[in-house]
Amino acid sequence: MKDRLRLNWQRLNGPARIAGVDLARGLAVVGMFAAHLLLTADSFVWAEPSTWTAVVDGRSSILFATLAGVSIGLVTGGRSPLTGSTMAVARFKLVLRALMLLVLGILLILAGVPVYVILPAYAILFLLALPFTRLRAGTVLWIAAGLAVVMPFVQPALEALPIWDAPFRDELDAMIGWHYPFTVWIAFVLAGLGVARAGVTRLAVQLRMLVVGVVLAIVGYELAELPSPSNDPYWDAVWTADPHSSGVLEAIGSGGFAIAVLAACLLLSRVGVLRMLTLPLRATGAMPLTAYTAQLLVWAVVALIVLGDTTDYFGFIALEPFWPMTIGTFIACTAWALLIGRGPLERLLERATRPVGSSTTH
Repeated sequence: MKDRLRLNWQRLNGPARIAGVDLARGLAVVGMFAAHLLLTADSFVWAEPSTWTAVVDGRSSILFATLAGVSIGLVTGGRSPLTGSTMAVARFKLVLRALMLLVLGILLILAGVPVYVILPAYAILFLLALPFTRLRAGTVLWIAAGLAVVMPFVQPALEALPIWDAPFRDELDAMIGWHYPFTVWIAFVLAGLGVARAGVTRLAVQLRMLVVGVVLAIVGYELAELPSPSNDPYWDAVWTADPHSSGVLEAIGSGGFAIAVLAACLLLSRVGVLRMLTLPLRATGAMPLTAYTAQLLVWAVVALIVLGDTTDYFGFIALEPFWPMTIGTFIACTAWALLIGRGPLERLLERATRPVGSSTTH
């Protein structure tokens, strides 16, 4: 037992893992819990603490998408992209993981919990990111910036396509995770891939990330306070930073917010005391798929037992589940990480793709 505990402690805190990335993932998990399980404020106002819960809406999932890009960057070589057959193996394993995420996402949708399951969108984003994995940091980051600025102007036309009037529109929406439209959200994934290529463990990169992220967040959110260039509904859809709007100012502001949060987590994790104090968050961030899935499954079981209906959102929220589920997740993930090791779903994905070949995982 002591040897296992020592080995798992080293796995969680040793140089093979990037503590700041795990910390950021842990915050994203908690943010998603809050977005699902709390009645959050409509808008965030610095001077009114009662509105601060609004910070999790939209931004938590965008942070998740950015961190997905970081993970893709790390498993495909970090600062130096893999080449040849090694890159081919890494890419194929990402394809397999994407397919497994899609299947898991569909199963969670069938559980009937009234949330927009992000896993199908994740799967599509993984696949869309593959062609960019051979590119260097600067190229990927400029492409991410271009997509973040351009695609929100295209999105209203995509939202108006006749397919969204079809009888199966709700099923299609869920199957492709359109609440997190890959047409815009690929920019966040590529931003994460770009910072991984730049060297996410380097202090200079972390400081630049913090500055750039804060500047982008300020620009995006401050411009959102200005009236749109026109009263036309098209501009109302584009010129906004509202959560899940896919507006250009959300892409800039919330994208910058995600980069700044990741940078802050990386910098804070350089301090040994803070790294230890955040162990429960980091343990949760080391198994985000397990934590996310467990939350929805527990929700479904409790709602079915107590309410007799998994789809009764306000009935479940009235049970005040946020703190019990969040604290329970911290305890369970920390205990699992120290006593057993990798999260169960993370271990399953790793074992399922192991026959393809070896590659670094994070």
